[in-house]
Amino acid sequence: MDRTLVLQLQPTHEQAKHLQQTVQEHTACFNAVADEGFTSGCCNGIELHKRTYYDLRAQYPHLPAQLVCAARVKATEAVKSALDRLKKGRKASAPRSRLCPIRYDQRSYWVKWNSHTCSLATVEGRVHLSFTVPKQAQKYIGGTVCSADLCSRKGTYTLHVVVRLPDPLVLSSDDVIGVDLGLNHPAVTSHRHFLGERRWKEQERRLFRLRRKLQAKGTKSAKRHLRKLSGKLFRQRKDHDHVLSKRIVEHATAGSTIVLENLTHIRSRARLRKGEGQRRLHSWSFAQFHSFLSYKAQEKGIEVVKVDPRHTSQTCSRCGHQARNNRRSQSLFLCRACGLSVHADLNAARNIREKHLASLGTSLAGGSQSDGLSSQVI
Repeated sequence: MDRTLVLQLQPTHEQAKHLQQTVQEHTACFNAVADEGFTSGCCNGIELHKRTYYDLRAQYPHLPAQLVCAARVKATEAVKSALDRLKKGRKASAPRSRLCPIRYDQRSYWVKWNSHTCSLATVEGRVHLSFTVPKQAQKYIGGTVCSADLCSRKGTYTLHVVVRLPDPLVLSSDDVIGVDLGLNHPAVTSHRHFLGERRWKEQERRLFRLRRKLQAKGTKSAKRHLRKLSGKLFRQRKDHDHVLSKRIVEHATAGSTIVLENLTHIRSRARLRKGEGQRRLHSWSFAQFHSFLSYKAQEKGIEVVKVDPRHTSQTCSRCGHQARNNRRSQSLFLCRACGLSVHADLNAARNIREKHLASLGTSLAGGSQSDGLSSQVI
């Protein structure tokens, strides 16, 4: 399994200038290749290399050839993604970056864990830097070092090193856990665990109201405050996703299977009135949450799979009756056929679990998922 260690680099003033110039020239190469590929509709790496490599080498003679190639590879990936969006009828523009992270390989950098030093190729040759390792990432030190990305943000430089570790030896389990994700309850499992914090919604509301107030004010101090708030919602969401994925894994047994809904393109399918619900839906990064859950589950030998989300909230988890009016409200599910009354998100989590079991050909009997529930709301 692969893990990413975020190393905090500690460059001197002179070294920081070399890193800044390297990142700027690498970004210029990325933008040049991306413009060429998007304008001509070409996403073939070899062809883009022939069209751009020699011109970029002549324009930026001090930038190492390996970093020029790295910029071309990243630009090719971005152009391919943009052209795919256009083919699907979605909006896309030419990829462009202000500070494109540099992807180093084993030929252009090395890391020494014993001395906490690294060497990076720059416009001024090799630069040797010291770094610090976060406490929570020190357990990954010693693995096989793969690629690394140099990132720059507000004058701070971090090196994201990918380390390859052996897969954990965990016995497989027959336990399957369905997880329903939502805006009101962030996550509900088929084992009756309601995960997430109520304060998360209020934190986002408070930040939204503050930003709206400052934007309406428009003074210099208000704009200065807005700059301080830049990225705060993103960091909050990232922290919430980390906490939520960690709790889901903690409630799962080693070697089990976690089943989620496939929420790809949910924003274009969901129909919500304008307001808080629509705003929260469009700010929730499902892909980020899934990636956090996947790598945390991998350490315990847990498999994470996705199923088709259609009708999971309209189907009774006891008798299988499907009707739109089965769901009386956001939180109440009342089956028109068998009378099962249960929390709507819990019912959906059980249906998600059943869908996965059915795909394996091991679907349980209709009444097993009710766990002896009466008609009382859970």
